[in-house]
Amino acid sequence: MKEIIIEAATINEYPEAAHRFLDIMNDNRIFAFYGKMGAGKTTFIKNICEQMGVEDCINSPTFAIVNEYEAANADTIYHFDFYRIKNIDEVYNMGYEEYLYSNAYCFIEWPELIEELLPEETIKVFIEETEHGSRIIRLAINE
Repeated sequence: MKEIIIEAATINEYPEAAHRFLDIMNDNRIFAFYGKMGAGKTTFIKNICEQMGVEDCINSPTFAIVNEYEAANADTIYHFDFYRIKNIDEVYNMGYEEYLYSNAYCFIEWPELIEELLPEETIKVFIEETEHGSRIIRLAINE
C-alpha cells in the first residue's frame, strides 16, 4: 500500500490540492472519500470536478444519492453520497454496478456504508481536519 499526502492549510487551497490530486490519479477511476461530517469531502470533490472542466452546478447528491457531470474532455463523472441510505438493498436497487463498472470517474462520499460493494481498485481518500483547521488529504493506493 502506497500513501500520498496532500495538505491544504485552508479550504481556499483546495483548488491547488485538487490539481495535485489530478496529477496523482493516473488511470484510476474510483475514489472513496472518508472523513467526518464537515471535513470538506464535498468541497474537495467540487474542486476536483472544476479542475476537470465540469461547467454544471456541482453540489452534494445527499438526497439524489448520485449526481452525474461531464468533464471538459467528455468523460463522465458520478458523484455519490451514501450518507442517507438506510440499508445496502437501496444501493443494489439503484444498480450500483452500472456506475462503478462503467469506466466513468466515481467519487464516493460515505463509502463506509457500502464498503463491501467497492471494487478492489478503489482508491481510498481520507480527509482529516487538524486542530488548526487545515486539511490533510491522504490517498491510500494499492500497488
